[in-house]
Parts: sequence; structure tokens; C-alpha cells
Amino acid sequence: MSNKQLENFGQFAKKGIAFKTEGKTKAVIYTRVSTKEQADNNASLGTQKKYCELHAKKRNLTVVESFGGTFESAKSDDRKEFQKMLTYVKRHVDIAYIIVYSFDRFSRTGANGSYIVEQLKKRGIILLSATQEVDSTTSSGALQQDMFFTFSKFDNAIRRDKTVSGMQEKLRKGFVCGAIPFGYDNTNPGKGKYPNLVINKEGKLLQKAFELKAKTDLTYSEITKQLKKQGWKKGHKKLSDYFRNPIYCGIIVSSIIPGEVIEGSHPQIVSKEIFLKVNGLLNQKNYGGTYQKDDENLPLKQFIIADSCGTAYTGYLVRRKNIYYYKNNRIGSKENKSAKQMHELFLQTLKEYELTDIELKQPMKEMLIQVFIQMHEESIANALGLEKQVSALQMNLNKIGKRFALGEIDRELYLKYKEEFDKELTDLTDEIENSHFNLSNLENAIDIALGSAANLSEAWSSGDLEEKRRIQKMVFPEGIRYDHEKHVYRTPRVNSMFSAIPLIRSHWAENKNGKSSNFMNFSRLVPKKGIEPLLFRTRV
Repeated sequence: MSNKQLENFGQFAKKGIAFKTEGKTKAVIYTRVSTKEQADNNASLGTQKKYCELHAKKRNLTVVESFGGTFESAKSDDRKEFQKMLTYVKRHVDIAYIIVYSFDRFSRTGANGSYIVEQLKKRGIILLSATQEVDSTTSSGALQQDMFFTFSKFDNAIRRDKTVSGMQEKLRKGFVCGAIPFGYDNTNPGKGKYPNLVINKEGKLLQKAFELKAKTDLTYSEITKQLKKQGWKKGHKKLSDYFRNPIYCGIIVSSIIPGEVIEGSHPQIVSKEIFLKVNGLLNQKNYGGTYQKDDENLPLKQFIIADSCGTAYTGYLVRRKNIYYYKNNRIGSKENKSAKQMHELFLQTLKEYELTDIELKQPMKEMLIQVFIQMHEESIANALGLEKQVSALQMNLNKIGKRFALGEIDRELYLKYKEEFDKELTDLTDEIENSHFNLSNLENAIDIALGSAANLSEAWSSGDLEEKRRIQKMVFPEGIRYDHEKHVYRTPRVNSMFSAIPLIRSHWAENKNGKSSNFMNFSRLVPKKGIEPLLFRTRV
């Protein structure tokens, strides 16, 4: 067949599948660093862009736009600036080239990077490296480019293994890795350094949140409501995460060291006992949000413990009767009792710890003061010693002030001694303020406690759910046990202030009837020789 005859079949010839770049000279530049520190320094980014511009000039290309210029990890191709660049070149059909400093700046995802390059080729867009001369339009060049992407991914894997090994070592030494937990500040920041965590203001508020949950079993909403007055800014839903994170009781766990529990080197915000107690409560029922309507009618729920098996009582409503019941939550248990009967029995129990006799209030107050003195005699003596030192310093300050006024000492000497005395006085005052036993407030504290004891049952009956639970925890810190067969409550632990009331009330009654005169000698409450009434004065 002649050439002329072949020309007649030209219209049937197939077109090439690859887009040609002849005649196209427009290009974009993409630069990237991996970390914020590198981006802030900007030296690497500037160098990358400079080499890319020189490469464009060498190939007579016109750079119409630049992308990146920031820190983005190439472990994923879902980068913001990277995707922005891809969208731009796909929308502008006159773009023929993407210039990068090196192929690992474009992607370190291996096969996925190669796939993206192939999709760009189909659109007539070629990836160029300013430092790696590869013609990816040829088979051998495409293979070389794919190898660069593969080795970049392999390099990432090696780096990750080294990083993980370092993190594992750090964790096993008791140091926190990664983001600093809420409630802490790091006083030793820096890449590769071992963190030194200190509890900040938020951490101290979180400590109060743990304690409120452990002591009063309030809801998340109620806890955050109370703490907002002190500066708490987090929502109540965040408490669920914080309460379940053992980092706050000094324990480190991580998916990097699966199955391991490490004693941390950082200060704990709460004790392990409080943390476990809070999580014990969390595991019993679904906490968070506000109380349900049923809880208002079942204030003793989870507070009553079955004497038979130690299981907490829960509650339910029989709708056809509209009657609430408490029940032993143990599987198979048939211990049920109406809420009305349980509440009546609880009110009878509370009345045993009420201080209703007005005549008994003052003797009771005096006895509690004497008990306090006996229990803390050493601390009180120390406090008195500190107060005497304060008085002596104040006298010395007055003396040097008087001598300076009379001209007996010069100004320099006066200021020297005054500074020494002022510093010592400040230290002593701080020590007194930080004392566990503030004697000046003792009488007020006892008055408040005795005031609460005067009408426990009435306050519980008329109070809302929060008030009821506050009274329950105040009198019976560890809950009460219930004997279903005998329908009686047992009180394994009663607040010591309230536990003394029934016995003292009995002794007081005997004393009034002339049967006994040893009321003030009861339980060795008479103070030891040397303790004077001046302890009870109020400091102004």
C-alpha cells in the first residue's frame, strides 16, 4: 500500500493518552517544612523557594503562584496548603508544572504520592524537583520518582520507630509525653527535654471537682456551677474525661505501652483513693448532666448499702401505683422496700443524732473544745509559741522606732533592723495562717456544727436533692447499711461530731435526774493542766 493510500486512514489513528506540555510554560511552587519551629525560623522555606525559582528560570518557566510556605506533615496528603495547591492546578488548565525543592517535600506517603502524580500527569501536569533531575515523563524517570516516594515513606517509618522507642523510654521513667495535660504547666519546655509538671490554678479547681464528686456525689452540672464562681471555665461534659484520666492521681497509661501502668514523676492532683472512689461511682451508674426527676424522689439511691451482700441500693417507679421503691441492685436479689418506709426509717435514724435540748448546747460546745485541745495539744502549744514570737517582734519594732525618733540610732541602722524584723514577722504570720488549726475560728466552727445538729431531720425533709445528699454525707460519710429482714439501718461510720451526741445526751439526762455527776469528766474530756481558757479568745 502506498503512502498516499495510508494517508486516507489518518482519521482513524488513535490519539495518545498522555497530555503534552509543549507550549505550556506556567508553573506553581510548593514549599513545606515539618515543624512549627522550622516554619518560625523560615530559613528552610526561603531556601526551598529560592531553588525552585532558579529551576523555573533555568527551564524558562513562569511561576504564577506559590503554595505552602508553612509547616505541614507529609505523613498524610490531607494537608491544607497541599490540597489548596492541587485544587488550583486542576482548575487552571494552563498550568503545566509543579515545582518542589525535593520529592519528599511533595509527599512522604509512598504509593499514594505516586498515585497523585499519575493523576496529575493525565491532566498534563508534571511534577519537577529542583534538586533531583528526573524526567518523570519516561518509564525509567517515573520509576525513579516512585522510588523517591517509597524511600521517603520508609524514612518516615524509621523515624517513627525511633520516636516511639524514645517515647516508650520516657513514659517508663514516669514522664508525660505529648500534650501537657489540663491542670498542669510545664516549667521545662523544649523538644527532647523531660517535662517538669507543676499544678496550675485550673489544676487546683479540678482537685476541688474531684473532691466534690467523691464527697457529695454531685452531678457534673452542679459541680461546674459551684466552681464557676472560682474561675472554672470548662463545660460540665469535660469532667467525664478528666475524672477517668489516671494522670491526675499520678498514674501514666498510654497506647504506646499497652497493658502497662506506670507511677508518674509528676505531682498528683488527687489521691489514688479519691480517684478510685470517683470512678467507682462512675461505674455504678450513668453520671453527667442534670438529675432525673426520679432522683428527687430517691435521694438515698446508691447511698444505702445492702447489709447482706454489700451491694448499693438503686430505685424505680411502679407507674400503675405511682409509688417509688428502693431495691438491692444485686442480680437475683428480691430485697425491695417502698421509698416512703425507707425515708421514714432514715428520719428516725437522723433524729438519734439531733441536738434538740437547748440546755445541752453550751455544755456540748465546751466539751468539744476540750476534746479539740486534747487531740491537738502539741499543735496548739506550737501556735501559742508562734504568737508569743510575733508579740516579741512587734515590741522590738516599737523599740527601734522609738530609739530612731529620739535620735539614739541613725536612719541606716534603723532601716537595717526594721527590714530584718519585718521579714521575720511576715514569715511567722504566714506560718500561723498556714497552720492546720486556726484557734480563733474554733468556736464559730463548733457553733455552725451544733446549729446543723439541731434540726437534721427537718432540714433533710424540706431540703432539695442537693441538700438531702449533703446532710447524708455530712452525718454518714460512708453511707449506711440496711438489714432488709429486720428493717433497720446500721451506721458503720458516723461523723465524730454527731456520734458523740447520743451518748452525751444520755449522760446529760442522768445528770439532770441526779443519777450521775460525772458529765464533764466523760471520756477524759477535762483539759490537762496548763491549758488556759485564753485559747478561746478571738483574734482581731
